[in-house]
Amino acid sequence: MEAVTFGVLGAVTAGRGPDVLALKGPRHRAVLARLILARRRVVPVARLVEDLWEAPPPRAVGAVRTFVGDLRRALEPDRPPRAPARLLVTEGPGYALRAAPDAVDAWRFEAAVTEADRLPAAQAPERLRAALGEWRGPAYAEFGAEDWARGERSRLTELRLRAVERRAELLVELGRAAEAVPDLDAHLTEHPWREESWRLLALALYRTGRQADALAVLRRARALLAGRLGIDPGPRLRRLEAGILAQDPDLDPPGEPADAAARLWARTTEAYDRTVAAGARARLESTVGLLRGLAVTGGGGLEAAREHRMTAVQAAEETGDAELTARVIGAYDVPANWTRGDDPELARRIVAAAERTLAALPEDPTADTARCRLLATVALESRGVRSPRGPRAAAEAEEIARRLDDPALLAFALNGVFMQSCTRAGLAPRRDAIGAELTALGARHGLVNHEVLGHLIRLQARAALADLTAADAHARAVDRLAERHERPLVGVFTAWYRALREAVSADASDASSDASGGSHDSAEAAYRSAAARLDGAGMPGLERGLLPLALLGLRLARGRPARVDPRADWGPYRPWAEPFALLAEGRDTEARGALRALPEPPPDLLYEALCCAEAAVALGLGDRPALRRTYDRLLPAAGELAGAGSGLLTFGPVDGWLAAIRRALDA
Repeated sequence: MEAVTFGVLGAVTAGRGPDVLALKGPRHRAVLARLILARRRVVPVARLVEDLWEAPPPRAVGAVRTFVGDLRRALEPDRPPRAPARLLVTEGPGYALRAAPDAVDAWRFEAAVTEADRLPAAQAPERLRAALGEWRGPAYAEFGAEDWARGERSRLTELRLRAVERRAELLVELGRAAEAVPDLDAHLTEHPWREESWRLLALALYRTGRQADALAVLRRARALLAGRLGIDPGPRLRRLEAGILAQDPDLDPPGEPADAAARLWARTTEAYDRTVAAGARARLESTVGLLRGLAVTGGGGLEAAREHRMTAVQAAEETGDAELTARVIGAYDVPANWTRGDDPELARRIVAAAERTLAALPEDPTADTARCRLLATVALESRGVRSPRGPRAAAEAEEIARRLDDPALLAFALNGVFMQSCTRAGLAPRRDAIGAELTALGARHGLVNHEVLGHLIRLQARAALADLTAADAHARAVDRLAERHERPLVGVFTAWYRALREAVSADASDASSDASGGSHDSAEAAYRSAAARLDGAGMPGLERGLLPLALLGLRLARGRPARVDPRADWGPYRPWAEPFALLAEGRDTEARGALRALPEPPPDLLYEALCCAEAAVALGLGDRPALRRTYDRLLPAAGELAGAGSGLLTFGPVDGWLAAIRRALDA
């Protein structure tokens, strides 16, 4: 005999194969529904009485037993007299329905939705379509007014609505946006308050070439939300509308063309030719938006964005419109987590343009947003430059952003604050707080790029503070975000962090490992592997000199002699490498001169690492003035891992360097 199946996604039913079982009256169906809702657990008779009647009659318990008996005869008609029931069983103080996991349509629906989350994206829409096909109407349809059903009805309904939206989202992501449009249209007819459904419908229309229809959908959503609920659309709807108006390449269908940087570059040059060359002011900001999208692709995209950014700024300045120029300069709010610029000359020119525009802006509160973005730009582009202007601009930008209570503006300003948070050693706790706020802002307001930035900053700060468990968690979180939102540059930083972790493990290895060189060799291999990922990443400010500096730190942290190849590309770190090369050649006098000529390390994330490099030379030469200088600079970072604030490399515990300097000074 075929198994009995049950339906609650619509009217409550029971059936065997194609046959529907007769369940008698509404209270019989209510008992069955109540037992299904309990999910194989026992429902006491007293609870059934309470749920079935507002004012139970004198013989209510006997009536429940009669209902159960009738249900048993319908569900198991061939059960011999007095034989125990196998499906609707008596247990303890009540009854339970021991239905199989796949016997109830609601249970099958939930299992299918969960399974779809684990399937490859290409297979999940069909699984969700089949799951949604289980629905025949509102869950527990005839019991909508009953208190005992209300919570379960709401839960199942919300799960269904999310499944509809998830299927549509997958179709849009898979390049099948046209398939999503009819279902979303019907869905919104019944559920017009679902903002995510409005967003997906507009995006699906845009990706099928129906830009005007997409904007019309967003206007309908805005009118409905404002007219009936008195609220404005949420940030995701607002950002989508802005992206459609700007023809943001991030909204393009997948696979057009396959290479994201090429796609973005094609759109950018098209916009540039159409706007800057034609002198169209209204499109200049859109062009910068496209450049911003190009920058996050990394590699050639990042280089191209840098190359053409100044052209857009110059075109804006030529209009003589300070407010337009401010918007063009400030629109390039690409998050940055490395405190040394890739193109110092370009940065200098951007800062100069921002300062000119700041001076030309009217002293008017209506210009505060533009002023904030210009100040944040000055702070960002002044990274790694020891000057009071950068920190002052960052503080002013933060103050304005907090006063205006604009999340996106605050995120941009906090990026500038972060860039100016390396003016001395020991500021990792401050950077950790900045990263925490950015992560929260990004998650709360859908600012994905700044959520990614927040996790990277916290990874760096927790590594500096030797809290590698927390740093690991941030590395995992940011890798997940990068995969979901296609942020390829993130993997460069997390690869270097894994190399740093290997180096810390090498530092902590026992004497036998040190003798064999195994841990050291694995850390060196990890650094070299991470360095290979920098090739073509478009970040020369990060790449140049990083690998030789990392390998130097690895040796010094293990107490090994420094090995400095003067032929290597030390980039900006050459002044700290040359004294080691001179010492190795026995040219102590020249090494001492090079040591004393060293400037204070730049205010960036490698400040403590370069202080340790200087200390190592000073220890080798017994140079007391240099030792006192490096001791004073390193002392605020006591308890930290030197250089680990970069998230990339380490020179070992600061405390070890401080102790070595104290011993040398006391000798």
